[in-house]
Amino acid sequence: MSQDVLGYVSLQLHAHLPFVRHPEYEDFLEEDWLYEAISETYLPLLKSFDRLTDEGVPFRISMTMTPPLVAMLRDELLMTRYARRLDSLCELADKEVHRTRHDGAFHGLALHYQQEFRELRALFTDRYRRDLVGAFRRLEDAGRLEIVTCGATHGFLPLMQQYPEAVRAQIQVAVTHHRRHFGRDPAGIWLPECGYYPGLDAFLAEANIRYFFVDTHGITDATPRPRYGVYAPIYTPTGPAAFGRDPESSMQVWSAESGYPGDPDYREFYRDVGWDLDYEYVKPYIQSTGQRKNVGIKYFRITGKTAHKEPYDPARARERAATHAGNFMFNRERQVEHLSSRMGGVRPIVVSPYDAELYGHWWYEGPMFIDYLVRKVAFDQRIFRLATPGDYLRENPEQQLAVPPLSSWGAGGYAGVWLDGSNDWVYPHLHKAAERMIALARDYVQPTELERRALNQAARELLLAQSSDWAFIMKTGTMVDYAIRRTKEHVLRFTRLHDQLRSGQIDPEWLGHVEEKDNIFPEIDYAVYRPR
Repeated sequence: MSQDVLGYVSLQLHAHLPFVRHPEYEDFLEEDWLYEAISETYLPLLKSFDRLTDEGVPFRISMTMTPPLVAMLRDELLMTRYARRLDSLCELADKEVHRTRHDGAFHGLALHYQQEFRELRALFTDRYRRDLVGAFRRLEDAGRLEIVTCGATHGFLPLMQQYPEAVRAQIQVAVTHHRRHFGRDPAGIWLPECGYYPGLDAFLAEANIRYFFVDTHGITDATPRPRYGVYAPIYTPTGPAAFGRDPESSMQVWSAESGYPGDPDYREFYRDVGWDLDYEYVKPYIQSTGQRKNVGIKYFRITGKTAHKEPYDPARARERAATHAGNFMFNRERQVEHLSSRMGGVRPIVVSPYDAELYGHWWYEGPMFIDYLVRKVAFDQRIFRLATPGDYLRENPEQQLAVPPLSSWGAGGYAGVWLDGSNDWVYPHLHKAAERMIALARDYVQPTELERRALNQAARELLLAQSSDWAFIMKTGTMVDYAIRRTKEHVLRFTRLHDQLRSGQIDPEWLGHVEEKDNIFPEIDYAVYRPR
């Protein structure tokens, strides 16, 4: 498309949450993961992207929307609960405006949150009609986003490779689900945890996926060694291209020591009124069990590595976001100039992937940073262009052929995060279930309607059990009991369905109950597990 730039920068936002939906409870703590991400990341990003589009500011950003996240954002029960959460936030913000009316340090902040929550509610209810997936899809239709998929339930594929049908199912179910919600096949895929192993590309090619992402060493340790490192993609033997993470731009944002989000002027994540204020006052807004939790109103800035925190100043933080966006752009200009001078006419691409939830949830000013960055890139420089991996391949179709090694973006770079003493117990159960699912798909060629429902539900339960999130949580030690419970529940439900199918004694009432509870992938066809 454009010969007027020396290279490209590709921002890749990986939006993912595990499938958490508990209709059996009126209020469930882990559902907050979704509600917080909508308020703090997805709605702020949509607001920014739409404003840029309305103002005619050109930009291209690549974004994963994983099937579990899409399913939850399209779930009527969860969206009704989220709307109720927004009403509750607006009520608390109104109370805070009243409580701080004589407090010069915090009254302005209370007004800030009151306006923010009211705006979020108007966006969710009026502008987007509770359909955020449709809002992201319109941005893709308008040429602003390139939305890619992921594994069906974010299952870590290198640890499934002895069951090719299970790997294929994670990919094919995801592609079918993506097509249903976005009206097109995904051009690319975010391999869960960037987990690749040699041969995986064949399953991607079968699903017509043109590219995927790997961590830095997934490119630099490929065979033969790629000539341009991570600054050009490589084609795998069956065709899909691998794009590697640029460590330099990643560190500028991710690094706990030197990354932008640690700036003293930015909002402090760990000070929240749900913990700071009088218990009786916040009781209606915390857990129904009475346990305190974050509610989303935070009055302090990072200040420094000290327990003492100064009040947050939104205007000052916004200025810092603008400064950091300028610094990020400057560094990418120098980086692209240097790479271009060394690559003999091949235009480099700097791939900068991040968890989308970093922008807004963990780093409150993150969406502002992206907004400023997009504007500065569009109008203040001519060295590089924001582009997606799909754009790059269209404009630069000739690339080196190589085979990436087994790799991931987890600590240590391989499978250690998802396979260690804290979580290795899950794999004999997952492997046995995969083996049984493949056998069921092979043996049931013309099932009755009731058998078909049970087979499809068995496939859902297996996929949900395979989510890499559960093993990750066990490793990091955050919500371990919940992760263990989820793994066991899905494996047990799968086993019960398997046994009922094999014995010819399916319980229709219980089947209906689990279909309603684990209702992801209504379009699933168990035959995806049938051996080829």
